[in-house]
Amino acid sequence: MLNLRLPSGQQVRVAVFSSLLLLAACGEKPQQGPQGEMKVPVSVITVQPRPTEVSVELPGRVEAIKDAEIRARVNGIVNEINFKQGSDVKAGQLLFTIDPAPYKAARAQAAAQLQRAQADAKSARLLAQRYSTLIKANAVSRQDYDNAIATAGQADAAIAAAQATLQSADIDLGYTKVVSPIDGRIGKSMVTEGALVSASAATQLATVQQLDRVYVDLARSTTELAQLRRDLASGVLEQTSDGTAKAQAILEDGSSYSEPGELLFSGVTVDPTTGQVNLRAEFPNPDQILLPGMYVRVRLPQGVDQKALLVPQQALQRTADGRSSLMLVKDDKVEVAPVTVGNGIDGKWIINQGLSAGDVVVVEGFQKIRPGAAVQVMPWKQPVAGGQSASASDAASQPADKADETNKSQPDAKG
Repeated sequence: MLNLRLPSGQQVRVAVFSSLLLLAACGEKPQQGPQGEMKVPVSVITVQPRPTEVSVELPGRVEAIKDAEIRARVNGIVNEINFKQGSDVKAGQLLFTIDPAPYKAARAQAAAQLQRAQADAKSARLLAQRYSTLIKANAVSRQDYDNAIATAGQADAAIAAAQATLQSADIDLGYTKVVSPIDGRIGKSMVTEGALVSASAATQLATVQQLDRVYVDLARSTTELAQLRRDLASGVLEQTSDGTAKAQAILEDGSSYSEPGELLFSGVTVDPTTGQVNLRAEFPNPDQILLPGMYVRVRLPQGVDQKALLVPQQALQRTADGRSSLMLVKDDKVEVAPVTVGNGIDGKWIINQGLSAGDVVVVEGFQKIRPGAAVQVMPWKQPVAGGQSASASDAASQPADKADETNKSQPDAKG
């Protein structure tokens, strides 16, 4: 039998040759540095300044513009509930009926007292008229005449008092018909038919809230307000062209609310317990998406930074002590640059300090690099809607309001 085994030296050469063929088949191998160090491929962007509208996101709570608590104003038993819970009601619409029987009786009694006072007043006035004739003939004494005049005046006062009592009885009888004071949406009924309600305890029956427009109450620290004033005064920021205080709401799921709002005012006093200033924005709410008590975030434009330096959020690194840094590429080597982070804009961070125009920032490939490592750079492909990708140069040329719309929720930036 023919022996096909090769000498041991030839076996080694065959194994090495096979390994080289396998490496060639797997694709292009990474480049090597001057000393033979392997260059790790990373995705980068070149930062260039561009005008960017700077905004801030503040947490807030939705409040109804009108919030009417329907309460009992007379004592009695609830006979009827005259609305559907959770429905829209109009001002003046009947909501509850309280047993009116005792108040009808009180009104009838007040009406009778008025009639009696009117009859007494008529008699007193006639007597005063007769005495006014007799006094001229000295047929009655001056004292009797004065008493008759006074009695007539007291009778007129009794009529006025009886009229007031009757009016009060009419008001109480009207309160047995509980109506809505405003247009809005009514919630659940807090009482049932047959329940005893009290005017002295002001028993709450239901709540009506106007929801076609709503408020969002916000708070902002005095430190942030002071920094904003300094940036505007120094020219770092420019006031927006229209000068209006617009607002955009971000819902709890991160989506943007479709209706733009308006900032109504900024508080003139500081809450001593929190060190914050209260703000209030108003939003139209035709579809009643914003409900009282809902948590939202409100984006408020601050101005325009004409030379903003933006990097994708994923490029930002956190050190062990919580500081922010970026990995830069200089002379094909990785350097770590501590930075100060500003506001977040559509999936990107504005870098206030530590970054210069023209710097090359690593966006992907952090796992295999370290400071001083040699790298092979390639343009970063920015994800866009539909699963496609755009080059870093295309992404950098987009205006701030047209950048990645897929990432709307941003953590608070901390420099």
